[in-house]
Amino acid sequence: MERIIVPFEGPGAGAGPLAWGQQQVWAAMVEIDSSMSMGGAMPATDGRTVQDYAAELRFFMCRYAAMRTLLRFGGDGTVTQEVFGSGETALVVLDAADDEDPAARAEALATEWRQRKFDYATEWPLRMGVVRHRGAVTHVVALMCHIAADLGGVAVMMRELAERDPVTGAPAGPYEAPQPLDLVRLQQEPVMTRQTAAAMRYWESHLRTIPASLFDPPTGRATPAGTPVYCRLRWQSRAMHVASGVVSDRLGADPAWVLLAAFAAGLERLRPGRGPFVAINIISNRFRPALRDVVSPITQDGLCVLDVAGVSAEEAISRARTASMSASKHAYYDPAARAALTERISRERGEHLDLTLIYNDRRTGRPAGAAAPVPEHTAVLSEEPLPSLGPKLMVVVEDVPDVVRLSVDVDTRHLPLPDLRALLHEMEAFVVTAAAGQPVA
Repeated sequence: MERIIVPFEGPGAGAGPLAWGQQQVWAAMVEIDSSMSMGGAMPATDGRTVQDYAAELRFFMCRYAAMRTLLRFGGDGTVTQEVFGSGETALVVLDAADDEDPAARAEALATEWRQRKFDYATEWPLRMGVVRHRGAVTHVVALMCHIAADLGGVAVMMRELAERDPVTGAPAGPYEAPQPLDLVRLQQEPVMTRQTAAAMRYWESHLRTIPASLFDPPTGRATPAGTPVYCRLRWQSRAMHVASGVVSDRLGADPAWVLLAAFAAGLERLRPGRGPFVAINIISNRFRPALRDVVSPITQDGLCVLDVAGVSAEEAISRARTASMSASKHAYYDPAARAALTERISRERGEHLDLTLIYNDRRTGRPAGAAAPVPEHTAVLSEEPLPSLGPKLMVVVEDVPDVVRLSVDVDTRHLPLPDLRALLHEMEAFVVTAAAGQPVA
């Protein structure tokens, strides 16, 4: 293994608290004891050299203060951040033997990095390396700690990397989005205090009336032999993809509203009479113009409350639109204020508010409508145990073309796997029936 030292420098050195999105990510990282790293191994097919990748690493480190940030831990449990104006990092270079599979070597490095937590106080939050085979770079491996960026921030980095001058490697323009410490300062201004207050009024209006939980308690529910307590099921449906495009075109609705309505309706059919659907929606906040190009976690929880009992598919989708937009509008706030509010209302209600149903639609594209009959291509891709799980149910709509693909993490003590499979079937049936123009109640 070779390590090529990459020096860097950039503006914005200083220290301060974590910004709101960083606070939420850090709490999640602590809860599951993971760096929640993003990235992996990718083929290198365009002839770039080791030095080209070293230049890319330098570009990232110089341009984005989040890549030059380390965490500091106070004796009272306080977590702060320090941004450095200069320093050094390293590009790892692995040489695969002539008879060795370079793809396997790259994947092994990615797996090792993914399983090893970052040292937040001493290690820069971006690991990058290349695999070289018979003199040529065949794969690049990059892993980023989630405290440095979210998926939207990674997309900004990739876009700006591609926009560099092809000869000099200089960026297309100055970086004008707020850096992490800029966000901290902005979030302390009076307008942001008012933003938090408005968000808390919205949250409080729902927290006082929503069901305490949509899940059954685990007491008395035996887990069948061989069934893991925590499980990840990956499932996809071509039928739901095509049908949601048909419904979206007919109603002028965002496909995200269609799937959200389907999820709420499926849960209502599975667990009738529990009250409105309540989920934490993961909101990117990048629809806010000032945050669009930020390279730092700005994703926060939105509270989605949606009652679809006894209504038509069209009305359910309309309500999903309102609920989704309200959740997004009120998902930028001081996390400490939300924690205090939830604790106070739980105490006043005399019951714990269980907000552990997570729904995250990561798609960025829009399915095209189709006049042809909806194809029925549905499959369970995998079911695998998980070592731990924070929420009781987390549904992620993956951003892949031509199908609706769901990655679902579940605590089977609260939602057994047969019930989960039935829920996915009900979601698909809701969308397919709506696409056919049949009533869905």
